[in-house]
Amino acid sequence: MGLFDFFKKKPAAPKVVVEVLYPQTWENSEAPVEPTVLAAEVLQPTPGEAVEIQVPSHIAAEDVAPVAEVVETVETETETETAVTSETNLDEGLTKTRKTWSERWNAFMANFRSVDEDFFEELEETLIGADVGAQTALQLTDELRNEVKLQNAKSKADISRVIIDKLVEHYRSQGVNEDASMHFAPEGPTVILFVGVNGVGKTTTIGKMSARYKAEGKQVVLAAADTFRAGATQQLQAWGERNGIPVVAGAANADPASVVYDGVKTAIETNADILFVDTAGRLQNNVNLMQELAKMKRIITRELPNEPQEVLLALDATTGQNALQQARLFKDSTDVTGIVLTKLDGTAKGGIILPIRNELHLPVKWVGLGEQVGDLQPFDADDFAKSLFGSLLIGDDK
Repeated sequence: MGLFDFFKKKPAAPKVVVEVLYPQTWENSEAPVEPTVLAAEVLQPTPGEAVEIQVPSHIAAEDVAPVAEVVETVETETETETAVTSETNLDEGLTKTRKTWSERWNAFMANFRSVDEDFFEELEETLIGADVGAQTALQLTDELRNEVKLQNAKSKADISRVIIDKLVEHYRSQGVNEDASMHFAPEGPTVILFVGVNGVGKTTTIGKMSARYKAEGKQVVLAAADTFRAGATQQLQAWGERNGIPVVAGAANADPASVVYDGVKTAIETNADILFVDTAGRLQNNVNLMQELAKMKRIITRELPNEPQEVLLALDATTGQNALQQARLFKDSTDVTGIVLTKLDGTAKGGIILPIRNELHLPVKWVGLGEQVGDLQPFDADDFAKSLFGSLLIGDDK
């Protein structure tokens, strides 16, 4: 059954039209270009509602497959979905990554013969394959050479214990000056600026995070400063309407800085606690984009001298090493205070957290583990390490 046949199997039900929009492909961008669903009409559909998808004529039907997953999700949501009550268990969210780690590790140890140079070269390749990055893999391998010698580990069990313990130590440890907590202004609104390329889930993350803070009793305002991507403003407005949060928006292709200015003024006038700012997601090393971000920050600091408190970079965990490259380029171009790693539940590449923290010294502050609002969770390095390595942890009762 094809995609369109799937949605037409309930012909008697009323239809909701979903327009499929594609963000502009920016030259030299390594970020995946994914369909964006303008889904305000189906955020809370009536049970039994059918969906008709309108696709531009130049888009092949098979390229719209990801939309099916989105529509299936929103068709099963209820009005209480936005309440932060049911969180995806971290173990469940890391299932794919943990399975990959386990499979790679078991295959590696199955070939164990002796601790020699070939052993450590194969270990390095295994770590690289687990998305810890070449630089981090080399560092870990060098440390493990010394650790194995220091502990005089020779048996297969001893070697496994030493290596896994060292990996867990790295995942648990805090980096140099790493601060994974969120910072808020002592008085007046706190500004949280979101940056990142198209398709990583910035706008959705803002919607979830704003709902979370509102549920905690915070007064929240959203500013739709991504005025160039078709559907971005509407998507944020849909989240605002859904959660009862005001959204400051401008006309299509309006100056993003003007929207930020209006957002700051609104947050001040309404005594808001938090202002979330959604920004354009164009090529991460594009000079114009970085100039726009700099202009936004100047406007914010002019009105609120100590803001923004947070500049959060959203990264898609499914892109693996591309996410690391994006983080490196954004860090070089703007004052990133932390990482939000999205779609962690849908990938086997969760190991990318280690090089982000180890090589770039950027704290991972939030992780996305599912579709529910409560599935956006604060990152805890200790819990993450325990969930990631699971049964590979030997004698760990911490």
